[in-house]
This record gives sequence, structure tokens and C-alpha cells, in this order.
Amino acid sequence: MAEAINAQLRTEFGKGAARRARRASLIPAVLYGHGTDPVHLSLPSHEVFLIVKTTSNALLELSFDGGSELALVKDVQKDVVANDIEHIDLLLVRRGEKVAVDVSVVTEGESAPGTIHSVDLQSIAIEALATAIPEQITVSVEGLEDGTVVRVSDLTLPEGVTTEVDPETPVVVVSVPHLEEELPEADEDAEGEADEAAADDESSDEA
Repeated sequence: MAEAINAQLRTEFGKGAARRARRASLIPAVLYGHGTDPVHLSLPSHEVFLIVKTTSNALLELSFDGGSELALVKDVQKDVVANDIEHIDLLLVRRGEKVAVDVSVVTEGESAPGTIHSVDLQSIAIEALATAIPEQITVSVEGLEDGTVVRVSDLTLPEGVTTEVDPETPVVVVSVPHLEEELPEADEDAEGEADEAAADDESSDEA
């Protein structure tokens, strides 16, 4: 579902203009795609920050200049110190259009007792309708035994979602953890005797 955002056309450019926009609680953005000329916009900082913070591949319905456009958030540039959004790239999309995006892979459930599972594929490239992009792809590991490998071909993708990732690519691997054997603690008495012998040798050398 698209989030409605009131945007403004941006006519000032450069670092100074960007700083002024951010002081006015606006985020500089550029909208491009479908062979159209880029459109430079300013977006309300607080609303957009909350959306991109909680939603990956966020879809925005932008109202500006008397019309509206549907846009997918493609890139968010942040200040690494303040964590403020400095700029956003937006991809123009149409309703009914499929887009290529990466979505996170998450697991649910518990594998068999005594086993652990590791996620080898943290995200997966998919194609989905711009208006129906899944937030994540969920893999159930409930009761899976040691040695089980869940591959891309085993994933249950939402209706209308496809992927071109190699079907044999491992996604989740279940295994029994191997603990390192603890080395035996050194015998404190033996260590003390060794230290005394070394001290006696030093005394003899000095004499």
C-alpha cells in the first residue's frame, strides 16, 4: 500500500540549498524513471523518516504540482553521525508494473533439539508488483533436522512474486554445533615446581 506524501517542487540546488531544506524539515529528493526527465522534490522530513525507518522498499504516492505520482524508494543517503536523511532517490512506477527489489529473508520456528540454523542468504532478489512488494520472505525451520538445507527452490513465495536466483542456492542450513574441546588446566603444583627449579638454576649461574 502506498503512503500518501505531499511533496514540493525543488528549484534550488547545491549543498547550501540542501542545508536550508533540512533546516526547514525537508528532505531533498529526485524522482526518475520511465524515460522522463528527473523531477527534483522536497519531502516532509518527519513523515518520510518514519516510513523508511520501518518499511523497506517503501512505496509513496507523491502529490505535487497539482498531480500525483507513484514512487518506490530506491536509495536513502544518511548522515552517519546524526542518522538524518540527507537525500532520497525515488523510482517512478506505474500501477500494475512489476519491479525488481531485494527483500530480507527471515526465519520462524525452532529447528530440532540440539541443532542451530544459519541464514546463508540474508536477502533475495525478487520481482513483484510495485503495489504488492512483500516486506520479507519467511522460512519455517520448525523441527528441521541436522543436515537440512533449505534452498531457493524450497521457498514459498507470495502470489505474483518471482525470483531468478539459482534454485540450488542455499538459504538456510541446519546443523549441530561442534563445541571446541577444552584444554586440560595446567597442574598448579607442577607449575610451581617448575618455577622453583628455574629459580634454583638462576641462583647457581649467579654463584
